[in-house]
Amino acid sequence: MSATGQQAASDGIVQAIQSALQPIEVMPVESFGDRHVTDWTGDHYGQALAVARPRTVHDVQKLVGYCADQKIPIIPQGGNTGLVSGAISDRPGRLVVSLERLSRIREIDTANYSLVADAGCVLQTVKQAALEQDLLFPLSLGAEGSCQIGGNVATNAGGVNVLRYGMMRDLVLGLEAVLPDGSIWEGLSGLRKDNRGFDLKQLFIGSEGILGIITAASLKLFPKPETVETAYIGVNSFADAIELFRQARRTSADLLSAFEVIGSECLPMATRIYPDMRNPLSTEAPVHILLEVSGTQTVELRSAVEQLLAEGIESGLVKDAVLAASIGQSQSFWQIREGLVEGQAQRGYHVRSDVSVALPKIAPIIDHLRKMLRTEFPGWTGQAYGHVGDGNVHFNALPPSALTEPQARETGQTIETRIFRIVEDFGGSISAEHGLGRTKSGRFAETVDPVHLSLMRSVKRAIDPQNIMNPGCMLAEETAIG
Repeated sequence: MSATGQQAASDGIVQAIQSALQPIEVMPVESFGDRHVTDWTGDHYGQALAVARPRTVHDVQKLVGYCADQKIPIIPQGGNTGLVSGAISDRPGRLVVSLERLSRIREIDTANYSLVADAGCVLQTVKQAALEQDLLFPLSLGAEGSCQIGGNVATNAGGVNVLRYGMMRDLVLGLEAVLPDGSIWEGLSGLRKDNRGFDLKQLFIGSEGILGIITAASLKLFPKPETVETAYIGVNSFADAIELFRQARRTSADLLSAFEVIGSECLPMATRIYPDMRNPLSTEAPVHILLEVSGTQTVELRSAVEQLLAEGIESGLVKDAVLAASIGQSQSFWQIREGLVEGQAQRGYHVRSDVSVALPKIAPIIDHLRKMLRTEFPGWTGQAYGHVGDGNVHFNALPPSALTEPQARETGQTIETRIFRIVEDFGGSISAEHGLGRTKSGRFAETVDPVHLSLMRSVKRAIDPQNIMNPGCMLAEETAIG
């Protein structure tokens, strides 16, 4: 069929969908520019049949039921802030289902410390709603102004507070989801103890939309901390950073809410975003640490942090440290961590990684990755940073400015493969918190235990036998429709 004929056929299908699903909005992809077919990074650009934007769970039910009957593959999409092309359709003939109009906060139960939100609620909106009740929803991400709760659940989002509060998997009490046959699974219980059979919500948390469309979530809330202390610390190495983490964890216990480690080579990237930014340390240090503890007013945190830092300086473990004297100064510390990611993106294409290893292996693997990049890919600049206290390391590689983007991307694929192999040699994971999406699904299938992969495929086939839900995401395609 000619390109003109293909377009006419596609237009006819869209018109048929629009007619069948009225009054649900279904529009050609072009109506939204590139918004629904490209991701935040700009690295992944896809194609799709159309974009549907339901307003209610019953709209989603009607839409999915129609697609199941017509065998039209569905790409669920939240805020589209992912980094592994999990919400981007890589083939024509697929319907993007945007949850952005399901944006209500349905209920806040202050006595139960819980909140029920539609999947399209922006994370920042949920956090603000909790704060207005003097409560805390602790998930904290750089993209919290645009990422959505459904996407956070579907990708098992992590962020800077995992140390104290856990991943998204630990923050969900219940879910509502539309299954691939169009039925609604209503599991929004606010119960913290419920042993009636399988904990089915866990199947959908981290499933990246391949088992159904999450339409709402019941979330755990916590008392809002009354006291927060933030320190910016310089040490000689990642090994010293891990030793300081051990000491901080012993002295602070569960009050330690964040422990971010940044290689000093990352600071110029933050300066790209915040030109007036100044290094808080008066002494040069190869590795910087953002430490945060929080608690109630009855807990004396400042003196505990001061003692930790004083002992670290006395022992030579800490080169320099600054304890924030105000909220503004604390925010300026966090700007460094947030800005370096935006600065890398502003610079252009680069290799991103999101890996995890056991805590004792963090310093050795960073040393190994740096040596690999230096010796095998001269001219490329390593960027090592991450949450680290939970084993999560981001090791990125910036290409030499002389390389064209096509050249950089070609070499970048080789670098990514080398990073993955090293991580696997260290017994780690190639996806700590970003998911597998489409960019890592092939590598995952090649390297994961065959029994593990078989179990995942069995679950997928049992719930979605037609393979219409986000085909090709997470699990490399077998017999995808469309």
